[in-house]
Amino acid sequence: MTQPAKPAQADQKTSLDVLAVPAFDDNYLWIIHDGRHAAVVDPGDAVPVLAALQAEGLTLAAILLTHHHADHVGGVVELARSAVSDEFPAIPVYGPAREQSRIKGMTVPLHGNDEVTIPSLGLSLQVIDVPGHTLGHIAYYSAEQGFVFCGDALFAGGCGRLFEGTPGQMVESLAKLSSLPGETQVYCAHEYTLSNLKFAAEVEPGNAELSARIQRERVKRDQGEATVPTSIALERATNPFLRANEKEIQESLQKAGRLTELNEVSSFAALREWKNTYR
Repeated sequence: MTQPAKPAQADQKTSLDVLAVPAFDDNYLWIIHDGRHAAVVDPGDAVPVLAALQAEGLTLAAILLTHHHADHVGGVVELARSAVSDEFPAIPVYGPAREQSRIKGMTVPLHGNDEVTIPSLGLSLQVIDVPGHTLGHIAYYSAEQGFVFCGDALFAGGCGRLFEGTPGQMVESLAKLSSLPGETQVYCAHEYTLSNLKFAAEVEPGNAELSARIQRERVKRDQGEATVPTSIALERATNPFLRANEKEIQESLQKAGRLTELNEVSSFAALREWKNTYR
């Protein structure tokens, strides 16, 4: 990252905190904790996670995975081995059942609508199927805590590329996430926000809330702060991939010669194809 990201915390109304562990060029590896125990989401690299656990005095209780890409699972085996303790001699590794053969070290395969319970954190998570970026991609949602960990399905101002799924699948997946309560805090896995919002402004220049958001997010990055978590309400208002049916967006796509059919899936597909090469 150009600027180091500062740790982000979950909403103050919740009882659990969330730490952001920067990794690689722009990843965030998330640690959910209560000051004593922790669950780690998408540990692509074990080293910074182990360092953060030690610095915070946390004992690892579980690992949660959203999909099989290496920058999300590369540290699983080392982390599960190195973080064992007397309290947790075997650390459960939860992940998408459809991708179990592609993830080393995964021990608990999950399907949509399953529930994950981490007793040491008093945390229950609903599993949501969100295929598109990959075919087995899942997200973890807690209504009580008011957060969702969505990997590379939904980004702040954007969404993941369609490496394996179809536009129709991704539209349906994003609709599931968009239907969560507006105040839900969205913990995605990359610091892509400013580039995503630059594209958003290209396709929806008349969105005043989007313009205001761009200014706020620029200040955060200039100060070395993370732009995530975001919220479902903010994404509904400013993320073009959740707004593919908006008239101005469809007009922008038509003007660019990218859209012939006026429906949500076609608009989304055109947006995603355009964003793939947008600079």
